[in-house]
Amino acid sequence: MSVKALSAFIAEYIAGRRQTKLEAFHKAAAKRSEDSATLAAERRELERRYEPKAWLTDAAKRAGQINLVTHAAKFTHGDSKSSSIYSEAVAQEGYLSTAALSGLEPDAVGNAAALDVAKLLQTRVEGGDSLLASLKRGDHAALGAFTDDASQLREWIAGISRALTPGKPASHKLAKQGYFPVGENYHLLSPLFATSLVHAMHQKMIASRFGDDVKAIWKARREKTWHPTPLILFPDSAEIHFGGTKPQNISYLNSVRGGRSWLLSCQPPKWKKSGKPPASLRSVFASGGQFDRRAKSHIQLLVSLLMKAGDYTNFRVREARDGYIDMIIDLLFEIASEFQRETAQNWTRNCPDLKPHQQLWLDPWRTKSDEAFRLEREKDDWQDAVAEDFALWLNARLRKSMPDVGAVEKREWETRERLRSNLREMEKIIQEALK
Repeated sequence: MSVKALSAFIAEYIAGRRQTKLEAFHKAAAKRSEDSATLAAERRELERRYEPKAWLTDAAKRAGQINLVTHAAKFTHGDSKSSSIYSEAVAQEGYLSTAALSGLEPDAVGNAAALDVAKLLQTRVEGGDSLLASLKRGDHAALGAFTDDASQLREWIAGISRALTPGKPASHKLAKQGYFPVGENYHLLSPLFATSLVHAMHQKMIASRFGDDVKAIWKARREKTWHPTPLILFPDSAEIHFGGTKPQNISYLNSVRGGRSWLLSCQPPKWKKSGKPPASLRSVFASGGQFDRRAKSHIQLLVSLLMKAGDYTNFRVREARDGYIDMIIDLLFEIASEFQRETAQNWTRNCPDLKPHQQLWLDPWRTKSDEAFRLEREKDDWQDAVAEDFALWLNARLRKSMPDVGAVEKREWETRERLRSNLREMEKIIQEALK
């Protein structure tokens, strides 16, 4: 890549930072009562600070506040003072690890106010080159384009290079630690979060899920037509968040991801027999039915908690109660999804005794061939009826041990956010599949 392109990127990056600051200045200045001369002087000073030479000098001073790393400590605990490390080890050993990555993208940790320097270093421009890669191979020409003063250039290089210099390794009480006896001493192992690996995986999953090419694959799948590219799915994946409302306090790449990281399921496959749809179902909540039986253990735990708790307003009790009820709701939708599969289309035609609103809920593919059914389903009032059925079923199960359970509890169950959100989310998925 040409030095000219990288220098142009640096200039554009600084200009973009300047524009952002100027917009914020003008917005604040509109609310101030100072005379125009004072405001003009402040604006000139702000513009001076964002001249390339001045900004690069300041960036070189601030670069020591961050470290470029591949494995970061703060993902374990936000207050951890443990060292993070940068590793460029390369190995082809058959395992998915940081060492197996090509084109490793480092992360940056440290003072969040200096992460703009990290972004400048890491952003790749034409040909995939970056200022970081340029400096690591000893090429300083991109920075040299902004000064004729050799001492100033050395100052910039020395300052920015501090971001690449690791400190003395140290662990911390808030870090993960494992001590192993070695002779008369101990060897400390402190596992660190592989932030570069997680980011690479995140980018791959984003591309596989939402890339432009994927839209065509999903379209072909919906239309049941052939497509040369395989569809990549990540079943049972979960999402974990780091940093709360300030993901930048954890690391730069964590901020880029909005604090999100995905966890892939490591469960072995569960083989299930392909069951036939029921032919005599009256209600999915029927006593002794599949849902009723499978929810038995959850109900027992819930009843045990409520019977022994005494103080129903206690936060821990309510938290545990909500956890058990959410487990029951999730089980309900797991079973419902088994009824809703496309291969079982129109199965409710053989179950005339099944409640009409449950037919609408559990047989969405029937809308493809039954116009009256489709119109009725689009009214959405069946969701309220399903929620009420759930509430009545749960009350009936609890009332065997707790006779006082009544209308108040029923209202609580049928309006639970977990129940309503599951109904909404499942419906979104179904409507997308029906297109």
